Amino acid sequence: MRTPTDEQAHTVEAFEAGHHLVIQAGAGTGKTSTLGLLAASTRRRGRYLAFNKDIARDAATRFPRTVVCKTAHATAYAAVGHRYTSRLNSPRQPAWKTGQALGITHPVRIGSHEISPRALSHTVLRTVTRYCYSADRTLARHHVPNLRGLDTADEHAQLAQQALPFARKAWADLHDPDQGVVRFEHDHYLKMWALTEPRLEADFLFLDEAQDTNPVLEKVFAAQRAHAQLVMVGDSAQAIYGWRGARDVMTGFDAMPLTLTRSFRFGPLIAEEANRWLALTDAPIRLTGTETIPAQVGDLDCPDAVLCRTNIGAMTEVMRLLGDGHRVALTRGGHTLAALALAARDLKDGRRTSHPELVLFSSWGELQEYAEHDPAGGDLQPFVDLVDTHGPDAILAAINQLTEEKVADVTVSTAHTAKGREWPTVRIADDFPPPKDTDQQDAHGRPIPEPVSDTDARLAYVAVTRGRHHLDLGGLSWIGTHPATPPAA
Repeated sequence: MRTPTDEQAHTVEAFEAGHHLVIQAGAGTGKTSTLGLLAASTRRRGRYLAFNKDIARDAATRFPRTVVCKTAHATAYAAVGHRYTSRLNSPRQPAWKTGQALGITHPVRIGSHEISPRALSHTVLRTVTRYCYSADRTLARHHVPNLRGLDTADEHAQLAQQALPFARKAWADLHDPDQGVVRFEHDHYLKMWALTEPRLEADFLFLDEAQDTNPVLEKVFAAQRAHAQLVMVGDSAQAIYGWRGARDVMTGFDAMPLTLTRSFRFGPLIAEEANRWLALTDAPIRLTGTETIPAQVGDLDCPDAVLCRTNIGAMTEVMRLLGDGHRVALTRGGHTLAALALAARDLKDGRRTSHPELVLFSSWGELQEYAEHDPAGGDLQPFVDLVDTHGPDAILAAINQLTEEKVADVTVSTAHTAKGREWPTVRIADDFPPPKDTDQQDAHGRPIPEPVSDTDARLAYVAVTRGRHHLDLGGLSWIGTHPATPPAA
């Protein structure tokens, strides 16, 4: 292992002194190795809560045996979730059918608007999802999502009055370990576990990827403060999962703030590009590249990886690269997408499908509605978009030509999926659009663009920090001329 940096050494000292810590660790700054230093500096027993199973498995190989490495869901499953095994992975069904089983059978009127049973069913299930992400003990009005068109506080209060009784009925249904009408999800048993106010037996706790933590887990973690030393680590600028309930819990956490800013992944030129996006996110850190790592920024003809903003963009890129004769890999493979594409072809041809997740849908239109409106169907929306854009046969043809990463010429990935990954050379795909122009003009008569959104800046930061030796900005090249962009150092 390399000699610890001054920042890492300072972090070990603060940990040995018993302080609660919040560590802002930039891309490639040795976050896991730093946590390994902390774990190795003590004989106390610890727990490491990871964002996903792959990270937990990797950490288990690096940390001493005195540290238990698991995801939060695995911890919750062992305590509570195993009771609901028979209900997990049940077939999907449209929200209106679930709502019908809950008793939502008639439209309701709010002001001049008639809310259909389908719309109310969607609202009820989204209410339960938002409650599960929250740290709240009981379902309440603020868990009910806003509906477009019901814009006043009074209209939302009336919607909540209609939705909450059914949401409470749905939540009660989920507590039956053997059967029920609401599809049981992993986040349901995580919430049930959190409501037991669990005590995690450990002398210290590491919470990794803290910037992507839901409030429900944040509360469980913070509640251990009285008996365990808490160490929260992550990168606020990589908080890119707000759309699914996560929020950056690091900024307001009551602990000693520390930073890791020396990136061991890339050299100064790539660090400069990363810092442009960090400035736009108001991040508390700026990165320093490692001088001994050769790295450049410029055009690439044959990158190791192409990173896209959307799944549609990734599939488009796959088709283009295959057409040019390259061996192409798609991160997480194409097997799941192929099975879904076959199911889509059946539905579009008027046939029911035997796919276990789509078996209850009678038509492609029903699936489109489910993906767009149902809280449990959001993960299918990129797939629906792909099918509507390219058609099932074109997707299947492209998937059949995919290869494994270890033998591929190029790997295609979305920026979200690339989080936590790295490649020698990376090109940014063309589906990262610049901000739209406003109707205002600068002193030279040129349109002034809108500001870069915080969400877009964070995703771009993740994308440009995946390459070790060469970065082709591609679809993000516009950042160099955007008026809000600080110049590269």
